Amino acid sequence: MLMSGHRRAKIVWIAIGVCMVALVAALNVGWIVINWKTGLLMITGALIFCLITAGVVLNTIFLVREIRRNEQHDAFINAVTHELKTPIASIRLYLETLQKRPVEEARKQEFYGIMLEDTERLLQTVEQVLRAGQTAPAKKAERERVNLPELVGECVALARVRHNLQPESVAFRTRSAGAEILGAPDELKAAVTNLLDNAIKYSGNDVHIAVFCEAPDAKNVIVRVKDEGIGISRDQLKRIFGRFYRIPGGIARRVKGTGLGLFIVRSVARRHGGRAYAESPGLGLGSTFTLRFPAAPPR
Repeated sequence: MLMSGHRRAKIVWIAIGVCMVALVAALNVGWIVINWKTGLLMITGALIFCLITAGVVLNTIFLVREIRRNEQHDAFINAVTHELKTPIASIRLYLETLQKRPVEEARKQEFYGIMLEDTERLLQTVEQVLRAGQTAPAKKAERERVNLPELVGECVALARVRHNLQPESVAFRTRSAGAEILGAPDELKAAVTNLLDNAIKYSGNDVHIAVFCEAPDAKNVIVRVKDEGIGISRDQLKRIFGRFYRIPGGIARRVKGTGLGLFIVRSVARRHGGRAYAESPGLGLGSTFTLRFPAAPPR
């Protein structure tokens, strides 16, 4: 009789629980059935509100990016205009001097040297603009085996001559003299030259640059350009490789340039299956730029 009483109590409580669950379910279903129009409107309104908010946020982001892009484009136009007008005006001045009055032979040779330097500057600016417009990778037929340490050594020697620097100002070392990659020599020279020019320009009057080229393993060949210049803040390390981008404010802003040099460096690295990146301990502590390329297969 005792067990029967317990069993009956359990059944009663279970039945009460089932009835309560059924009642709650019925109330909820009934509320939805009776007020389905209001609920649907509420859900629709919430979805539309979320979509409108997302649209406003995206539109603001794109607007800010477009404003920055336009500012960079204007800065690029101004920089290129300056880079083109200055040497042209210089060449014209010397030509007019040679045309209007007699000049001693030694003076003539000096004028010719200055005009050649100005034409070289013009050529570099034009080549930078043209290379910045190249987006397609080099064709396989255009690629050849390139001795990278030898190519980097030539670029270093040319940079010393162009900027009138002593050998110790731009030191070059390699531990892998025969390291080769597959690539287009002209593009590789442009990338290395841009890194060297940048390091020299941002070093100020006291130029101390170390250039390394080595093969750390059988799959990679790297070029590293280390300077003791103005350095780069951490938030700028990735942005400096953008097209037209120049570090705002400070000493960097006073250095002339088009904002294309590092963009070309990164583009050349990518077209050769490699990568380019920058490192810096901080402002005033110098910086290191690295080019990493896949090594050519063994002969």
